[in-house]
Amino acid sequence: MAVRKFKPNTPGQRHKIIGTFDSITSNVPEKSLVEGTNKKSGGRNNQGRMTMRNLGGGHKRRYRVIDFKRNKDGVPATVKAIEYDPNRSARIALLYYADGDKRYILAPNGLQVGQVIQSGVDATPEVGNALFLKDIPLGTVVHNIELRPGQGASMARSAGTFAQLTSREGKYTVVKLPSGEIRKILSTCKATIGSVGNSDHALEESGKAGRTRWLGRRSRVRGVAMNPIDHPMGGGEGRASGGHPRSRKGLLAKGYRTRAPKKQSNQHIIERRKNNQKS
Repeated sequence: MAVRKFKPNTPGQRHKIIGTFDSITSNVPEKSLVEGTNKKSGGRNNQGRMTMRNLGGGHKRRYRVIDFKRNKDGVPATVKAIEYDPNRSARIALLYYADGDKRYILAPNGLQVGQVIQSGVDATPEVGNALFLKDIPLGTVVHNIELRPGQGASMARSAGTFAQLTSREGKYTVVKLPSGEIRKILSTCKATIGSVGNSDHALEESGKAGRTRWLGRRSRVRGVAMNPIDHPMGGGEGRASGGHPRSRKGLLAKGYRTRAPKKQSNQHIIERRKNNQKS
């Protein structure tokens, strides 16, 4: 995986940096695993009023159904193709199972076409295999981690991310997450060995505003550039700083804790993520 830089033939290409598509082996998705997406609302509700700002437009997409549960235990699968997915930053891999089933999974770094992978208690801790946390050796790099057994993976799913198993405490496994947070997860939850592929995604630069519009994101006006009636940080003479950083609704930002103090999952967090929080 690498990135491409362009000659400054146009203003939009001067700062444009995009990933290469060398690893992609198929341009046509598996028809049985593709669904239509809901009609885009542009951030409007059923009364036509804007309830979410800065949304709208974007290229038309079809959703690829991803197997985040990896619950087909004991059945080997062959990697048929590595494909592009417009709905996520990572690449996806098409699996052909021995019983004829087909599924998409997130393509980990190092997964090759023709490789055989498996999930369940009989699987070995190799790249692409999905195992229970209790069966994965400590220190192993994993991704696609479940928070509740059988629910499906919800953590470490974007391009280049991974988590690491550090220790075990009773029925829990201690995992260091991509954010730096260290938390306990039930050992009966599943995770996939390896890190998510397309790690150079973080180096990409759009180069122009239009590429952001293709993703369905409209331009955003800074709060300090608004009038006081429109934003708590608006107004002032000249280039005023805007006071304490906060959202349009007045919610404090930039380091102030907004997490619920009695949230149920707090008991599983051993160390909060590193982001220079203020007390």
